Amino acid sequence: MRVEGMDCASCVGKIETALARMAGVSDARINFTAETLELTLASSGPTQFGDIEKTIKSLGFGVSDVRRHDGSAPAAPAPASSAASLRWWQTKKGRHVLGLGGLMGSAYAIAQFVPGYAEWIFAAAVITGVLPFARKAFALAMSGSPFSIETLMVVASLGALVIGEAEEAAAVVFLFAIGELLESVAAGRARAGIKALASLVPKTAVLLDAAGGQREVPAASLRVSDRVLVRPGDRVPADGKILRGESSLDESPITGESVPRQKAIGADVFAGSINVDGVLEVQVEKTASDNTISRIIQLVEQAQSSKAPTARFIEKFSRYYTPAVMAIAALIVVVPPLAMGGDWSTWLYRGLALLLIACPCALVLSTPAAIASGLAVATRRAC
Repeated sequence: MRVEGMDCASCVGKIETALARMAGVSDARINFTAETLELTLASSGPTQFGDIEKTIKSLGFGVSDVRRHDGSAPAAPAPASSAASLRWWQTKKGRHVLGLGGLMGSAYAIAQFVPGYAEWIFAAAVITGVLPFARKAFALAMSGSPFSIETLMVVASLGALVIGEAEEAAAVVFLFAIGELLESVAAGRARAGIKALASLVPKTAVLLDAAGGQREVPAASLRVSDRVLVRPGDRVPADGKILRGESSLDESPITGESVPRQKAIGADVFAGSINVDGVLEVQVEKTASDNTISRIIQLVEQAQSSKAPTARFIEKFSRYYTPAVMAIAALIVVVPPLAMGGDWSTWLYRGLALLLIACPCALVLSTPAAIASGLAVATRRAC
């Protein structure tokens, strides 16, 4: 099935954690770059496909293009998502950010003239903006991740409303929404870069047979030791070695060199290179799955699906940080009034203030967004 909306490696972890708790589900394999999920579902188990789809959707991801391989009639595939072709402001997350920004801007403008009403608009922004995160936090809690960063953000925002700090609560929600949007945009650009890389290799090749005949075949069907004809203006269909001819080749898609390189018999050529002037006969030395372009794509996919050491540290840190902060805030609210006769309203205010201050927007959002942006830039430059 196709899983839409995965922005970073932590999204993969959330889905894997949820699936691991479902009886009868095994061999779950998630390809972050291709946005696909493959799994094995026991036919006699209590879990049905509808349960899997419902769980994934409850985590905030979309599911489409479902294909079953059990010999039965396949489930009707949902229409392919067009999210990849949408601009950021046309996406669900983009509209969410724009709506929050509009509410906050209105509140700040009204505050200049009618200060009393600004707090109500900030409160509306908080309630509107926090609902998607609250649903996600609840779904994560039900699927085995009760102390997610979304949980802390929701509790902190609602707590700020309780103590009358609606403006600060709106700012927290707005920062989280922006962070998720930036992450989504960066992931989309990285995927677009990978598609551009894949498009560098031609779909067809001119295969030469032993008798000297020519026929057009799919480039993916080429095998090692096949001989192909590369005419002026053609892209080289596979990594190989020149058997006959001499020509200049534009290797900028592979090496970044802007000046074509002159190559003759015995020289190596790369799939995706552009033949500038001469006619070449090339012997294939690597299949489509093992050529230079494919290896670059594999490296980018591995980089996207893996977690940097900093990201792993922050994810591990957040697992302990969130429950620790919530426990400390609860102690601040309860212990002084019970043990020292403190005022309940005062210590409730202080406990909720601690939650708001401790909400680590920058710490949690910076690393995934920075990594995704770096991969997107690197992938575009590789094209």
